[in-house]
Amino acid sequence: MDQADLFEHYRPNVGVTLFNRKGQVWYGRRIGDFTEFGDGPDGPRWQMPQGGIDKDEDVVAAAYRELKEETGVTSARLLTVTPGWLAYDFPPQYKHKNWRGQRQKWTAMLFEGKDNEINLQTDDDHQEFDDWRWGELEEAPSLIVPFKRHVYEELM
Repeated sequence: MDQADLFEHYRPNVGVTLFNRKGQVWYGRRIGDFTEFGDGPDGPRWQMPQGGIDKDEDVVAAAYRELKEETGVTSARLLTVTPGWLAYDFPPQYKHKNWRGQRQKWTAMLFEGKDNEINLQTDDDHQEFDDWRWGELEEAPSLIVPFKRHVYEELM
């Protein structure tokens, strides 16, 4: 059985690790309360940009699209893409169509713009984040909701 068969029930998704010139990583604070996932309103809810890959969409094109939709950033240069997929299961109480979880390709990008380019309100229909900051890559697993944590640990 190949990897595609194993991930048949996992939504195709792309994540972006956006580095600034100091080597710091961009984190956005997700809007909402993740109490239903075992975390209170002050629990870990910071993450890197990520989102679904549209049918017949290239992974890199999806990464640039998601980055722009969620952060407003267009001044970024692709550094690399993970060779395989990383996957996580949704918690039982999380309903997302018929998907069991998400399978992700991750990109690393270098931010070549200035911080004032970042705009969390680029999409009027759906805003993902209510705040953002630069931080160290090693912080990632402690900032993310627990059900996604192992993916962030693998990215390290």
